Amino acid sequence: MSIGLRCRHDRSVRELAAGMFGEGRGYKSVARSLGIPAEAVRKWQQTYRATGRDGLLKMGEKHSRYDFETKVAAARAVVDDGMAKPEAMERFGIASATPLKQWCR
Repeated sequence: MSIGLRCRHDRSVRELAAGMFGEGRGYKSVARSLGIPAEAVRKWQQTYRATGRDGLLKMGEKHSRYDFETKVAAARAVVDDGMAKPEAMERFGIASATPLKQWCR
């Protein structure tokens, strides 16, 4: 029997974080206020910037699928043009850094 070691935070906590991001607060400040690891909140902030409040609140419901053109354009922006991954996520509406890391291998 395996036990999931990942800590999941419910929608209400992400709603609080979204409100704080909307106020202009950074991920470290939000993490301290909510008592959540800063790395988790940093990923939430990237998702918030890329897909907005709705994208952040939908986290965990389903995995997004991206068309081939979006994948190629995002990977090209990162690999060939030197764009930062968080910036590419925002520009191309990619909700998670995970697929972008896979496309840029």
